[in-house]
Amino acid sequence: MTARQFALKVVRRLQEAGFTAYWAGGCVRDQLLGLEPKDYDVATDARPDQIKALFPRRNEIGAAFGVIQVIGPRGPDGQSLTVEVATFRSDLSYSDGRRPDAVAFSTPQEDALRRDFTINGMFYDPIKGELIDFVGGQADLQARILRAIGNPQERFAEDKLRLLRAARLAARYALTIESQTAAAIRAQADQITVVAPERIADELRKMLSHATRGRGARLLYDLNLIPPLFPELVAVATQPYSGPLSCLGLVSVSGIAEHETSRCDPSTLWGHTVRVIDELPTDAGFPLALAALLHPIGLPIDRRELICGSAQGEGVEGKAFPWPMNAVAVRASQRAEGIAQRLRLSNAEKERLVWLLRYQGALFEAPKQKPHRWRPLLAEVGASDLVALHRAEALANGGVHQEAVDYCAQLLQHWPREHLDPPPLLRGSDLMALGIPPGPEFKRLLDAVRRAQWDEEVQTKEQALALVQQLRATAAHANVPTKPGSAADADLSSASTTSAASKNATE
Repeated sequence: MTARQFALKVVRRLQEAGFTAYWAGGCVRDQLLGLEPKDYDVATDARPDQIKALFPRRNEIGAAFGVIQVIGPRGPDGQSLTVEVATFRSDLSYSDGRRPDAVAFSTPQEDALRRDFTINGMFYDPIKGELIDFVGGQADLQARILRAIGNPQERFAEDKLRLLRAARLAARYALTIESQTAAAIRAQADQITVVAPERIADELRKMLSHATRGRGARLLYDLNLIPPLFPELVAVATQPYSGPLSCLGLVSVSGIAEHETSRCDPSTLWGHTVRVIDELPTDAGFPLALAALLHPIGLPIDRRELICGSAQGEGVEGKAFPWPMNAVAVRASQRAEGIAQRLRLSNAEKERLVWLLRYQGALFEAPKQKPHRWRPLLAEVGASDLVALHRAEALANGGVHQEAVDYCAQLLQHWPREHLDPPPLLRGSDLMALGIPPGPEFKRLLDAVRRAQWDEEVQTKEQALALVQQLRATAAHANVPTKPGSAADADLSSASTTSAASKNATE
């Protein structure tokens, strides 16, 4: 049984029992647009106790508001089909801007008038094939207009999440937001934060996971929703954007200006950001799309910060201009972690978002770098997202770094994971067998061998052990620790090459 068939069965059961019952809300809208609804809601004059008597398999979590979830057979995906059945109602008041304090059961017309937008306020009788439209939703849908039902200020004051939902629906269905509705959104935009973070995150997830995400982002900015949702973006949004070097953190003092520019001006960082979002794959997931939206948040925002490097205190050493990409990426990832916590994203979403921003730009020089700089990244589970983020950045910049992105994409496609990330040649027990006690040198040596393995300068355990001995001898001779960036580490390439050459000479 399909979702549609089950929703039809629920309506028929209610009508045969003598009640009025219609499909309601989004499923009616989608049907009029020729789209297959993802789920179906039913509105009826049956009271909750009467609904329960007709449908023994149910959940009653929303019963206080007159909503019963009816459970049906398993659908094509193997999951149980469900339909929410709600009694026609009026919402009496909204004291917290999130949910009604109480409800009163009412008529179909009164129920329609309490809903958010006209395109969501229609009913449909699937038995008679009849549309019931008290709010002019069909006309607005045909005119591609998103209009609040009744007084827009009142509708948004009732449930502040509607502010964000308006942007998502307008983007998703290519609608123009009616002027009074748009004005009301801008006037109340700063109040969106009274909504539970999980509800905000769910709306953002729906918006950014859809192919119309670019228009959604533009609407967030135009409707003044970016400042309360992502204050980290505000400072950088209107800064001038002069090309790919700005994105890599190579920002000069002369590139910083204090002025306001028009919304989505292509010469600003915000204009560049939405171009990056537009260039994402159609099926890009939420963490990738959110990373594209947030990717500039690590950039310096004024002359003082650019020169003095006020990223100190956020875990990044203060840098004189131009800022290196690493400092920008580290700060972006730190700020993204805070955003993820604020929105209460899942651990998996947070980890992917933070990782993508930490390594944004890391692949642009891959063809010129030793493999140990990029092979670990391509071996990660999120590597395809990282390549997609780099590709979107390159395309938004007119193809700059496109060859590097293609290079990494080819490697990711043709190299099996075990080749990208082979098992380590040495472990701690191997070093202990050489008489090396656990300690700081332990990790430094293992890391050095691992880098040499990724660079294919050592390929066997014997070569790896020989490299360890050579690195220790070099460090002892130079009387310096074998730490990254030291003389011993600088000798890594020549030492491992010598080891490999010696082996080849004996074969």
